[in-house]
This record gives sequence, C-alpha cells and structure tokens, in this order.
Amino acid sequence: MGLLGRVLLWGWALAVLAFLVLPLFVIVPLSFNAGGFLTFPMPGWSLRWYVELWHAEIWWRAFANSLYVGVLATLIATLLGTLAAIGLAFGDFPGRAALTGLLLSPMVVPLVIVAAGVYFFYLRLGLVNSLEGLALAHAALGAPFPLVTVSATLAGFDRNLIRAAQSLGAPPWTVLRRVLLPLVAPGVVSGALFAFVTSFDELVVALFLTGPGQRTLPRQMFDGIRENLSPTILAVATILVVLAVLLLGAAELLRRRGQRLRGLEP
Repeated sequence: MGLLGRVLLWGWALAVLAFLVLPLFVIVPLSFNAGGFLTFPMPGWSLRWYVELWHAEIWWRAFANSLYVGVLATLIATLLGTLAAIGLAFGDFPGRAALTGLLLSPMVVPLVIVAAGVYFFYLRLGLVNSLEGLALAHAALGAPFPLVTVSATLAGFDRNLIRAAQSLGAPPWTVLRRVLLPLVAPGVVSGALFAFVTSFDELVVALFLTGPGQRTLPRQMFDGIRENLSPTILAVATILVVLAVLLLGAAELLRRRGQRLRGLEP
C-alpha cells in the first residue's frame, strides 16, 4: 500500500471514529450550561447542574441501585463466563460449537425479546420489581463478555504448564488457582469490566423488571426525559461518558498486560 493509500485509510478511519464518538461529547459542554433549558449556544458556563445533582437524593438512590445491581451481576457473570470458557477450552465433547453459540446468544438476541421473556418467567418466581432479579437478568446478558475475553486469553495458553504442575503432584484445584487463573486474570478482569458496563448502562430490561422503587440510573434518566427535561440529565450523562472512557482504558491496559504475559508483545 502506497503513501496515498495509507493517508486515505487513516482519513477514513478518523472520519468514522468522529462520526461515532463526537455526538457523545456534544453533551459535555451542554452539561455546564448556565441556563435553565437545553439551549445552544449557551448563555454562560456554570456548575449549577452538577451541584443540583450532588444534592438530589433521587439521583443518589438511582446510582446506589445501579451500583448494587452492577456489582452483583458482574460477580455472577464473571464466575459463570470464566468457568464456561475454561470448560469449553479444555473440554472435548460433541456439540461444543453449538453450546458456545448458545452461551453467546445474549449478545445478539434483541433486548426487547429478552426483557419480555424474562418478565413472564419472573412472574411465576416472584422476582419482578426486585433488584436481585434484575441482577440475575443482567448477569445473563454480561456472561458472554468474560466468556469471550477468557477464551481469547486461553487461545495462547501453553497447556504444558498444566501438565508440569500435575506431574509435580498438584491437585486440580491448585492447578486452577496457582497456574491457570493468574495467567488468564487479564481476560477475566476485562470481561468483568464489560459485564459491569453492560449492567450499569442497561435500560430495556430494567423497564420491564423494576418499578418506581427500584429505579436504576438509566431508568431515572429515561423517566426524567419523559417527565421533566432538565440539564441535570446531561451532567449524569457526562459522568457516565467519563466512566466508560476510564473503564475502556483499563480494559485496554489489561489486554496489553495479558499479551505481554503470553509473550505476544514486547
């Protein structure tokens, strides 16, 4: 590829990136609007909406609900996704490809279908309008992420390390805890981060499964847009954008660390 081709490729990549990312950052300056309405150009700059957010109990309650659901869902999803990835990587049984596709299906099935199915299933179990029920549903949505990241880490795993540990008399639990998990830890943590973001930012399933007393942060934002459009919502959205950027940066650092551990990157 010549110089002109590389320039055109980089230009196209930057244009696509700008198209995808810039609309997200439009809300950042608007969150510092001194006016009482969502107007542009802004009449001035102010932190009034961040101050109002800090003193609003309803937003703190929604944040606490999202954090509780996100942490619980992440723990469940990470455990299930990691164990599934290890079983699929080291197991040799018929239907493994079909089982992998089934476990990854929450990533491709429309959320409305998932939410409706889970809602009617939860009606029989009495889990509707509960944060624990929402966490279980979010765990099912987030489990494919640890499955994918841990599977990618295990793709370059040297199985001779397991054989060496077994030849020295290490039981299976010790091999898992002292040999396997430390080497796949970057993939586990990366998958956990994606599972947490998926739960923390999810709205459709939360609309089906929670009531007014279990509002999560995305649902509170949705209700606020419908009932009373306030620039406070933009302050919340800006904080969520910053949080997402930090988590993605952490995931990239973990990916690079995992590659160094496997000797794929200097």
